Amino acid sequence: GPDEWHKNYPIAKGRHQSPIEINNKEVHYDRSLLPWFASYDPGSAKTILNNGKTCRVVFDDSFDRSVLRGGPLPGVYRLRQLHFHWGSSDDHGSEHVVNGVRYAGELHLLHWNPKYSNYLDAVRRTDGIAVLAIFLQVGKTPKPEMKRILEEIDAIKTKGKEAPFPNFDPSVLFPKSHDYWTYHGSFTTPPCEECITWIVLREPIVVSSDQMAKLRSLSKNDANEPDLPLVDNWRPTQPRYFRMVSASF
Repeated sequence: GPDEWHKNYPIAKGRHQSPIEINNKEVHYDRSLLPWFASYDPGSAKTILNNGKTCRVVFDDSFDRSVLRGGPLPGVYRLRQLHFHWGSSDDHGSEHVVNGVRYAGELHLLHWNPKYSNYLDAVRRTDGIAVLAIFLQVGKTPKPEMKRILEEIDAIKTKGKEAPFPNFDPSVLFPKSHDYWTYHGSFTTPPCEECITWIVLREPIVVSSDQMAKLRSLSKNDANEPDLPLVDNWRPTQPRYFRMVSASF
């Protein structure tokens, strides 16, 4: 598990690891932080897959087709994939924690900096990756746009399954408010490279209990292996050390 990762990936014990707890008392309001903008081309959505660790939607990132810019970012970043983290029940599942609150899940939209020659080059650079993180909160009025992703879950029940997922604009999943926290951190899965500018949105989006159950219906095993529910694919919070967490609000 996560406590052992550093044995194979020493950076997992580094000083810029993610996720972290965001605590209002320790957050610095930065008036120079700009609004962020996403312009996503629905035609760049390619496939949805179960890789045994998460449910992932993959996008065409061969040119600046779907991009994130503004906010704390120095330039344009290309959308590569989005994926989810969730728990074994509705009372936990998010990776970041806000003032002691852990949400039911967390959506990550992963982008890379095309000033580097390719994605693998970008993950080796401190400004290589930008992740937009959105909390999932269980409530009475779920966001209808989540349905499109969850409708495909049955097609990717087991590890290694992939299905076409054309014509999807992930900006339909954004909350109304674009307020965010930002800090420098890492991937939350091995090798845990410290190359990420995190943009964590303050306002969660609402999902239903049934929708969360749908994510938990995925299996982390292949089709010919016993069904093993894919749950609790979140990493515990890591020490913040000396890092500043800035807020746009």
